[in-house]
Amino acid sequence: MADPTPVFDDLRAESDELDRAVAELAPERWRLPTPAPRWTIAHQIAHLAWTDHSALLAVTDAEAFQGLVEQALKAPESFVDEGADAGAALPPAELLERWRRGREALDAALRAAPHGARFPWYGPPMSAASMATGRLMETWAHGQDVADALGVVREPTDRLRHVARIGVRARDFAFHARGIAPPEGEFRVELLAPSGALWTYGPEDAPQRVTGPALDFCLLVTQRAHRDDLALTAVGEDADRWLGIAQAFAGPPGEGRAPKEASA
Repeated sequence: MADPTPVFDDLRAESDELDRAVAELAPERWRLPTPAPRWTIAHQIAHLAWTDHSALLAVTDAEAFQGLVEQALKAPESFVDEGADAGAALPPAELLERWRRGREALDAALRAAPHGARFPWYGPPMSAASMATGRLMETWAHGQDVADALGVVREPTDRLRHVARIGVRARDFAFHARGIAPPEGEFRVELLAPSGALWTYGPEDAPQRVTGPALDFCLLVTQRAHRDDLALTAVGEDADRWLGIAQAFAGPPGEGRAPKEASA
């Protein structure tokens, strides 16, 4: 079994980077709108704090986590927004401290989890490494929303390999989420990492292929940018269709972002 420590370390680093982006913001700037409808910067951080708390319960208190699942089933269309709304209503300093405490507690719980243990989640059960990978993806994606609200460009890092891997593995889920039968056979995916390395997935001779920058692929599968604004190339009808519906996150298909020209 692979050592999960690197993904725990990368999650911590990703969270710390976003923390630095918001820690010195004036209170009124926490109310800046982000690309997510109705969500401010405060909502983005509140959502991360709320989901970190859910993950902590999943790892440490399965019965309490089941209570969260039951609440979600009662209001499947609104429970995420309700959690974000509640946190966003807090004073920014209190919200920031809540997020910090929660992610520190989750980090400790994940590192202490027994090897091979699996924990309940809103989808299939997850290992500690998978839980951390999912939290990293969400932290990076919501961090992109914060960066867009602030009008800043983040420097991509090779921590994106975790996001890219989820995006590749979630290919069939993206088709199922739209009621479409997934294609047979694996695709070849070749992504240029921020470091200049080449990340590859799938058989080298697969006829269906996707190539391009890892950053662009991660923006696509987290639906933080429209395909038309990204330098991704698809070879094959099925691969081309996938790029139009790809998502790395659980739940129903999102609306994604409009092309920049359309939103200008």
